[in-house]
Parts: sequence; C-alpha cells; structure tokens
Amino acid sequence: MDLYGYRYKQLGLSLSGLLMWSVVLVLFALLGMKVAPVYIENAAIKQNLVAIANDSSLQNVHHSQLRLAFSKRAQIDNITSVTAKDINITRNRNRNEVVLSVDYSAKIPLAANISLLIDFNTQSN
Repeated sequence: MDLYGYRYKQLGLSLSGLLMWSVVLVLFALLGMKVAPVYIENAAIKQNLVAIANDSSLQNVHHSQLRLAFSKRAQIDNITSVTAKDINITRNRNRNEVVLSVDYSAKIPLAANISLLIDFNTQSN
C-alpha cells in the first residue's frame, strides 16, 4: 500500500513478451518482403496493359502488334510472370476500344515445402 491506500499495478512488457512479439513482427516483415514484389509486378503489368489499350496508334492494329508492344514494355519493366502469348485481346466495336486481359498465378515459396499461391486477373479497363 502506498500513502493514499491504493495499490499500483506495474505495467510494461516483459522480456519474454518482447521476444515473442519481435518474432511475430519479424515473421510478418519477411512475409511482406516475399509478397510485395509479386504485387509490384502485377501493378506494372496492369500499367502496361492500360497504356497499350489507351494508345491511339494501336487501336486498329493486328493482335501480333499489340503483343509485340507488350513484350517490349515487359522487357523494359522486367516482367517475367507474363509473356505476350498469355494476353487475351478483345475488341469492343461499339466504343472502338481494345481490352487486354491476363490471368496468371504466382507461386511464392515461404519455407521448406510451404508455398503461397496468388491468382491474378488483370484487365486494361
């Protein structure tokens, strides 16, 4: 008891609690460092698909020229998950636009025989 008759409970973090939370924090940081590049590459794929679909000089060209434009952009951005053959090309004749899409999966090895599989469906519109 103290001077006023109240008992104070000591608050804080013990050494074992600190170690436990630091292990959890490190595991989440490692997971984030393995998953982040996959999402960054997906953002680059989306950006390239949108740029090609919005390019007015590529609106009325053959599919092979659209694929060539993507492969050039993919080489610059170091995109390895998707090739030009994987792109689905559809034309919307009503609005005179090209819609590019790609479906792919990314497999991320985490530890030993544990992997994370992420499916992406990216479109230009």
